[in-house]
Amino acid sequence: MKKELSAETLAAILQLQKDEITGTAIYYHIAKKQKDANNKKIFTSFAEVEHSHYLTWKKYTEQDVKPDKTKVLIFKILHTFLGITFTIKYLENNELSGIQGLERVFNEFPETKNIINDEHEHENYLVSLIDEERLQYVGSMVLGLNDALVELSGAIAGFTFALANTRLIAMSAIITGVAATLSMAASSYLAQRADGNTKALKSSLYTGIAYLITVTLMVMPYLLFPNNLYIIAFILMLLIVVSIILFFTYYISVTKSLPFWSRFAEMSIISLGVAAISFVIGLLAKALLAIDI
Repeated sequence: MKKELSAETLAAILQLQKDEITGTAIYYHIAKKQKDANNKKIFTSFAEVEHSHYLTWKKYTEQDVKPDKTKVLIFKILHTFLGITFTIKYLENNELSGIQGLERVFNEFPETKNIINDEHEHENYLVSLIDEERLQYVGSMVLGLNDALVELSGAIAGFTFALANTRLIAMSAIITGVAATLSMAASSYLAQRADGNTKALKSSLYTGIAYLITVTLMVMPYLLFPNNLYIIAFILMLLIVVSIILFFTYYISVTKSLPFWSRFAEMSIISLGVAAISFVIGLLAKALLAIDI
């Protein structure tokens, strides 16, 4: 005999159904985009697991629901720009946080909690099998990004209060940034080659690209504002630095299952601390050398 559901429980289970059928659609989409046969098989398995979740809840509601088209579109975009590992871990984290808040459902149907836990263990196993190239070079990207943030935030802070002109600051930062990008990429390549890494060139390219993108974003405010608004450009540059740290730290914390806030705080303190020290050095250099630009 079918158990009667309260209105609140029915609504909660229907939302779970919607989440699972949405996940099914997302994973089938990702599977279709995979060129690697192993990855295609893994994501097809993901879709099947999600669909089994959906069928588990359907037994209780005896209703069909459709995927959330907006959510499917958002995750398609995430997959395109941030990669498959980030997308699936972000999706599963959202699902788990939603499920953990449904004590009412688990109290009424205690067997479903074991089913969901078993299936999420299966999903975690599948995640470990995924081969995504960009994650093999996360260390190289972190090297380029960290070095650019620390070195360039300090250099730009020094230039800002020594030169007091957005165009001069931008010119100095671009020259410094491009030279540092080439130096960092070359050093990374030589170090990787010395360690016997057969993919040293690709690793150094990831380092250089991460460095160059960071430099470009940090210099941008000085190209957008008039010469006399260098203070505003500097403040915006610092906000960009914090935003880059926030984004990349969150990306790493999701893909590598690492703590977020401690890493974000550490990286922010280092980058902004170097900028503050360089700010003082810029003022002292300008005063001691009696330069008036």
